[in-house]
Amino acid sequence: MSRSLIEQWLPAATIGAESMRERGSSRAYPPINFLHVWWARRPLAASRAAVVASLLPAWPSAEDAAADPEAARILVSLKAEFPGGESDYQAWYVRSLGIFGDPVRGRQLVNEEKTSGASNSGDKYGYPRAFSTSPNDEVIKRIHRLAAVRTGNSAAEKPVVLDPFSGGGSIPFESARYGLDTIANELNPVASTILQGTVSLPAELGVEFAKVIEDWGGKWAERVRKELEPFFPVEHPKERPAYIWAHTVPCPTTGRPTPLTPDFWLARGLAGRNVAIALEVDQSSGTYGLQIVEGVEAKKWGDRTTYKSGTGTSIWTGETFSGEYIQAMGKEGKIGFMLLAVAASRLGQRGRRFRAPSPADLSGVEAAERELARKLPGWEIEDLVPNEPIDGVSNYDRGHRMYGINTWADFFAPRQLLTNVTALEQLREVIAEARLELGEVRGNALALYLGLALDRIVDYNSRQCSWHATRMMIRNTFDKHNFAFKWSFAENDGSPSLVAWAVENAVVNHKNICGLVVDEGRIGGTDRRARARINRGSATNLPLDNASVDAVVTDPPYYDNVMYAECSDYFYVWLKRSLRGIWPQFTDLVLTDKSSEAVANPALFRDVAAPARRGRRKVDGGKTASELADARYEELLKQSFQEAHRVLKPAGVLTVMFTHKRIDAWDTLGAALLDAGFSIDASWPVHTESEHSLHQAKKNAAASTIFLACRKRAGGEPAYWSDIRRDVEQAAEDAATRFAAQGMTGVDLTIATYGPVLSVLSDRWPVYTGELDDDGNPEVLRPDAALDLAREKVASLKKRELLGGRDIDFDRITDWYLLAWSDFAAAEFPYDEARKLSIATHLEIDDLAKRYKVVKASSGSVTLLTPAQRVTASVLDPDAVEYGTWLDRLHALMAVYDSDGLGAAKAWLNRYGLADDSTLAEVVRAALHAIPRVKDKGAFARPEARILDSLRAALFDHIEPLADEVEPVVPHEQQTFGFDV
Repeated sequence: MSRSLIEQWLPAATIGAESMRERGSSRAYPPINFLHVWWARRPLAASRAAVVASLLPAWPSAEDAAADPEAARILVSLKAEFPGGESDYQAWYVRSLGIFGDPVRGRQLVNEEKTSGASNSGDKYGYPRAFSTSPNDEVIKRIHRLAAVRTGNSAAEKPVVLDPFSGGGSIPFESARYGLDTIANELNPVASTILQGTVSLPAELGVEFAKVIEDWGGKWAERVRKELEPFFPVEHPKERPAYIWAHTVPCPTTGRPTPLTPDFWLARGLAGRNVAIALEVDQSSGTYGLQIVEGVEAKKWGDRTTYKSGTGTSIWTGETFSGEYIQAMGKEGKIGFMLLAVAASRLGQRGRRFRAPSPADLSGVEAAERELARKLPGWEIEDLVPNEPIDGVSNYDRGHRMYGINTWADFFAPRQLLTNVTALEQLREVIAEARLELGEVRGNALALYLGLALDRIVDYNSRQCSWHATRMMIRNTFDKHNFAFKWSFAENDGSPSLVAWAVENAVVNHKNICGLVVDEGRIGGTDRRARARINRGSATNLPLDNASVDAVVTDPPYYDNVMYAECSDYFYVWLKRSLRGIWPQFTDLVLTDKSSEAVANPALFRDVAAPARRGRRKVDGGKTASELADARYEELLKQSFQEAHRVLKPAGVLTVMFTHKRIDAWDTLGAALLDAGFSIDASWPVHTESEHSLHQAKKNAAASTIFLACRKRAGGEPAYWSDIRRDVEQAAEDAATRFAAQGMTGVDLTIATYGPVLSVLSDRWPVYTGELDDDGNPEVLRPDAALDLAREKVASLKKRELLGGRDIDFDRITDWYLLAWSDFAAAEFPYDEARKLSIATHLEIDDLAKRYKVVKASSGSVTLLTPAQRVTASVLDPDAVEYGTWLDRLHALMAVYDSDGLGAAKAWLNRYGLADDSTLAEVVRAALHAIPRVKDKGAFARPEARILDSLRAALFDHIEPLADEVEPVVPHEQQTFGFDV
């Protein structure tokens, strides 16, 4: 059977560099990212690369062509298309993706400029971002023609591409742009609605529909403005205010409301401007005053706090009170609100003017509360208020439930709720009128876009929004992927700005999306529109015929990374009210379906776990709630891949894009693929994630997405683990060597070996352990046995790399420490990953934490301790008689040098006879290479990197200096939507 291109070759470095470029500037993100929040989107560059490479044929070798008539036929066709041979074919593939230069070199130039501190001197790539270039007719026809050559389809038959987990829509969006028959399947109703608005409607409606959105959206905005104007008084007609609030609880002694806020900053460091709130309290009269202070005075007030680490401080008595007291007040409904400041901008002017709340501001708030009380009974009868209880299946109870937020309406302060429900009420009226005038089809489309605009309003107008002092703007509700409670919050101007701003976002992004999917005036005077079919349903039960799909390309949910259904309920309760009766396929649930969602969701099994130590106490035959969730995720993933197997044609390819740093996630993915009947034929690590999106020197993250190219398994002889163990080890070693030569390091290098290792298993699946399971049958191997072996092999190779290719024995503690930094490039990483690395180096993680105090273990994570912290913990004595490990010697030297200087460090080396010790020098060399040299504003992010850099120059100057990394500012995808009117 003929292979696809992705099974033979993929320019992973080029695709990765272009993907990173796509994410390098938040303002240049693709327009589908901005229409509505979604919590995970693959880069369009990576998505189109996966789709196209899954359809195109591999270039057969001369030997294959001589032995196989089908390969010979394909080779003849390819040579006719590309007389220059295979290199010509590969170069054309890269250009077909919109890559018309060398993005690897371009990215290198960008990084060199950042490292040197030079100002941006212009474009380093020489061509537009790849996703902004739509494929032309010639490219599309050739892709279809070549796909038919491989699959045997007729030349007129469009290849069919399916994404069973479409989510934010990157894969179907790109598939549609290449003129493919695209099917976007998605369980979640919010994601399905987004897909309709980004992948389907723009192609049907064209750019001219933006005027319809603008006109009717303008009517909506004007009606909301008139309704809400009395409740948002302004000092100037062109003023556009934002309001900064703090939650309050009664002071335990006086009963007076005391605000709980982590700081009092309004502006910090932006263009040298520092502004804060000064809160002066008159205890005798029980009153307080608010004043805006700047400059030196602002620094006195900005860092003050009345809430820190779960403890509140009364502004009236100065007493502190516990988190338990605050939670009790929340449960009793005694959490209130205090307006601290107003941040006002003016139309036509830059910047913000801050002022203390005026009597008019406070009167507007009070009037809004009265109006809400008046309207609420009628609104509730009409079911306009999202009073649904927040689903008990929740993993994000880290705040809101403890503080009185039990229904979805509770996420909004009174004036915010008045604003949002008024917007919903007026929207329904406008849509009813529009459908009569525009007709059902266009009226329904308008409703969807304005419904998404309403979601944007509630995203930027809730108690979960917060004030971003360094950017002087409001963060949206989902600046993080959870519902962590915000003690101080920000409110938008409901009249006149908020609705008009949300409508403008819908208009602009509809236009921009149309610019990518609608090409008018094509060859022959016709236009081409990129269309896709949207299906809302489970990936485990697809409405498709057997063997009807040419390629399945998907980015499945990543284990337990994000609970999409739980997060999207926040939007769904509004969306179903705005679209009910208009888009019934997206609004037929009470809340989103969590039981069918393919994520590892331990909250689904909370009821079967014992109340104490939930998630740890053994239940259901000895399994924890987390283990039950893992098993459920694996079963759903397996069923989904079985469906993909059913609908895939015999020559079809399943390409899975997966990013996760944990072995258990890969174990689950591997087991699901293997049990569903797939073989894993190729694996490509593509660098798609920002290296510093989680501040690499603090918390670890995988930066690469692994592309797994899979086929329906043809069958083969099962094997025992002992028979193929050496093959697995060799595959891991070969992959690590190959990818390391391409510059891959850290956790990504380890992850890059997982695909090749799983491929070895898939060739002989099922693989048996040689033992019997609980039912007396031959026990099937879990993939993690092979992955652990790969990790152990890679750990050995990484240590050798850190030592410049030399094999030097330190000790297990030192090895673990160096490999932890090398693997995770971070001081903090998951406990389970630390444990697996300890297994690879034959250690116990508890010894590392308790006996040697190399790490601190807590709350499911592990943190590497600095030399100073180990000295403070009394486990490291710079004046000890002797040291048991080379890590202790290194840390003692670093501690002495940092605290007492060069002279003391030289004396220490002489005292212990280490001044010319070659092993210590190798430990220093390895640590220099392992610990990330990330710099932020010219300073090393990690003290270890700073100390080692100075030590090298002062005492180990024979070790070559290393280059530094500069940490770029890469805001969260949704933070870029800041409302700054």
